[in-house]
Amino acid sequence: MSSSPRRPALTTALLAATAVLLAGCSDGGGGGGKGKGGAEPALGPVATNPATSSISLPMDAYTDSDAEVRKMDAVQARLIERCMARYGFSYEAPSKRPAAGSGAEADRHRDLFGEADPEHAAAYGYDGDSGVPRPAKPAPPQLSESASAVLFGTRPGENAPVGPDPMSQEEADKADSGVEIGGQKVPAGGCLREGYRKLYAPTKGSVDLLFSFGLASQAHSRAQEDSRVVAALKSWSECMGKGGYGGVATPYAVIEKLGLQEDKGGPKAIAVATRDVACKREVNLVGIWAAAESAYQQQLVEEHAETLAQYKKERDARFKLAASLI
Repeated sequence: MSSSPRRPALTTALLAATAVLLAGCSDGGGGGGKGKGGAEPALGPVATNPATSSISLPMDAYTDSDAEVRKMDAVQARLIERCMARYGFSYEAPSKRPAAGSGAEADRHRDLFGEADPEHAAAYGYDGDSGVPRPAKPAPPQLSESASAVLFGTRPGENAPVGPDPMSQEEADKADSGVEIGGQKVPAGGCLREGYRKLYAPTKGSVDLLFSFGLASQAHSRAQEDSRVVAALKSWSECMGKGGYGGVATPYAVIEKLGLQEDKGGPKAIAVATRDVACKREVNLVGIWAAAESAYQQQLVEEHAETLAQYKKERDARFKLAASLI
């Protein structure tokens, strides 16, 4: 999909470990704009040009806000630091992300339908980072070979982890990493992986961290192909063409199609974004699309109710762990 709900930041290795899940999610229930049974779902109330900050979707109940993601990052960092301390190393895990900019907490769906805020479009065009602080990237910690081996699960002086990569902490507790430092076995994958597993996969059979994201992504793809959304997108595209910006089929193609990559906040981008938002409002694209998004998400929530209930229990357990650590 071209635009998607936010999800927690993960290392490349952890993302790779979830690829199978996402592939599976994309297959369930059929493709196109039709849900289970092959029929397009009825839409609930269709709001007129709603602000994205006012949109509430069924999968929000299973998705961390930015503040919650930062809290989980802090918990994972604390678990990594405790693991390192077991081997006699003082280690401070770097922060994964800066504090949110103004208004970021309240608008988790800001980018779901492309630019939709007339004030932001008129001031910044498509520059989504406008007004957001860009802190300097922290320097990587200086680690001894032994400390690096414990952190990453490598043999001293080597770069690649050795041994198995268990999917849960329960399985990792029984695994031999093949690495020993100071007479102690290093966790499989090092303290980085242990911190992740203890937080997100404590037991065998834990629901994958990206399960809810996969369902939201699937619903988004279905909604984009729904006949009512397709009709609204066609009307929006025609409106854009009348304004001199023809040949753009979806809001996600605007920047590339109109050559705005190098200056997303410049005068041309501002002019395009202003027209973009005006056309969305003329055809009520956000209202129609949000209603379809909600309908397809609700279908998937019902189809996967048992797994989502387990996911919610595990998510609640993470917040309980957070309360004990930070």
